[in-house]
Amino acid sequence: MPQSNQIEKILITGVAGFIGYHLAESLIKKGYCVVGIDNINDYYAVDLKYGRLNELGINREDAEQFNQKVDSKIHQDKMIFYRMNLEDQEQLPQLFNQYSFSTVVNLAAQAGVRYSIENPMAYGQSNLMGFLNLLECCRHTKVNRLLYASSSSVYGNSSDVPFSTIQNVDNPISLYAATKKANELMAHAYSHLYQIQTIGLRFFTVYGPWGRPDMAMFLFTDAILNNQPLKVFNNGDLSRDFTYIDDIIQGIERIIENQNQKGIYQLYNIGNSEPVQLMKFINEIEKSTGLTAQLEMMPMQAGDVNQTWANVDDLKDKFDYQPNYPVEIGVANFVKWYKEYYQK
Repeated sequence: MPQSNQIEKILITGVAGFIGYHLAESLIKKGYCVVGIDNINDYYAVDLKYGRLNELGINREDAEQFNQKVDSKIHQDKMIFYRMNLEDQEQLPQLFNQYSFSTVVNLAAQAGVRYSIENPMAYGQSNLMGFLNLLECCRHTKVNRLLYASSSSVYGNSSDVPFSTIQNVDNPISLYAATKKANELMAHAYSHLYQIQTIGLRFFTVYGPWGRPDMAMFLFTDAILNNQPLKVFNNGDLSRDFTYIDDIIQGIERIIENQNQKGIYQLYNIGNSEPVQLMKFINEIEKSTGLTAQLEMMPMQAGDVNQTWANVDDLKDKFDYQPNYPVEIGVANFVKWYKEYYQK
C-alpha cells in the first residue's frame, strides 16, 4: 500500500470497461491515485460504461468530452478520468508527461472474438497501434512496469490442457487472438530493448457484476429473465475456465503490490483453473433465477474454441494467487446485480 506522503499514480486504460472499473474501485480503496482513460466506444451499449464511471464518481456529461480532465465527485483527486483514444499520438504522450505513473495497467482493447470477423480494422487500430503507442509512452517517460491484458484465446483450439504459458501459441484461430499474441511479442521486444518490465496476463472468461453484455454470463441471464431462447453453440459441448471478477482483481493487485519480482518480461495465465461445462453454467443461472432456459442449439461459431483451462501454478507460486469463487457463488452474485441494475 502506498505511503500517505507519496501516493502512487497508476494509469488504467479501459477504465470504463468491466475489469478496468473493478480494478479502479479496489485500488482507490487501497490508497492509490488512479488516472483512468477510455474512449467509450460503442462496441456494446455505452450506458453501461457510463454507469460504471458513475460508480467511480465520474459525471457522464463531463466524461463525454474528449481529452478533458474529469475529477471524481466521490473520490476527488484519487480518481481522474480522461476520454481518450489509446492510439492518439498527441494526447497520450501529453498525459504521460503530466503524471508520473509508477505502474501502467493496459486493459483497453477492441474486445470480442466473433466481432473481429465482422470488423477487423478496429482491432488493428486499437489493439496494435494503441498498444504500440502505449509502449512508446512507457519508454519515453521511464515507466517502471506495464501490466497488460492478453487472452486465453491465444491458445486457439489446443487440446493440450491445462493451458500453460510454455506452450506454443503460434496458431490463433481469430484475429482477436492474433492481436493479443502480437501484444505479447511487442512487449517482449520493448522489454529487451528498453528494460521495461512488462507483465502479460492471459485472462480466462471473466464474469461478474457489471460484466460485458456480449459475454455468455450476461447473454444467458438476460435471455432467461426475459423469457427468450438462448443460443448454445456447439450444441452445448463446450467448457470454459469461468473466472469471477474478484479473483482477477486479487491477482492483478498482488502483482502491483509485489515490487520485488525479478524478470523484465513475464507472462502468466490468470483464471480459476477449474473448467466448467457450458450446460452446468446454464444450470447455475437457472437455479439463481428460478427459471428454466429455452435452449436453441447452434453449431460451432467461427473463431470459437472447444475448451479453456488455465494452469495458474506460476501465479500461485510467485504472487500467492488464490482463486476463491466457485461458479455457484459467482453466478448468484451476477444475477443479483443484474436484477438490481436492469429490473429496478
